[in-house]
Amino acid sequence: MTTTLFDLTFLLIAPFWALMILAPKWSWTKKIAESHLIVLPPVVIYVVLVLPVLPEVLALVSRPELGPLADFMATDTGAALVWAHMLAWDLFVGRWMYLESRRLDVHPLVMAPVLVITILLAPAGLPLFLVIRKVCDAKNRGAAVVTGQ
Repeated sequence: MTTTLFDLTFLLIAPFWALMILAPKWSWTKKIAESHLIVLPPVVIYVVLVLPVLPEVLALVSRPELGPLADFMATDTGAALVWAHMLAWDLFVGRWMYLESRRLDVHPLVMAPVLVITILLAPAGLPLFLVIRKVCDAKNRGAAVVTGQ
């Protein structure tokens, strides 16, 4: 079951990433991304995986030590649990980046590589987007003052 849940985690979130990267201006993409529920699939998988090992996980995260944490993550359950956690968080961050990019009218060809980096290496994608956001927000701020938007 753990292997199935591990495989299912990515399969359930990939369509959301595909929409944000490949069809960013499609009206349904924005409607879907505006729902916080898009992170629900990996969260449900995380909960299903964590419940049977909850006491062990709570002990690991309340008194973190590298050795025991590494040992747990080396198990199928530990790896699948961390995978679901990472993908849920990456999608949540990617969703926010996508929505901000639409608000700021960032060109999709600028955002697509940033979102790809985020799905693969989220901690590297976020600062890239924050720079883009800062630049675009500064450019749009003058118009917002004039138009009131």
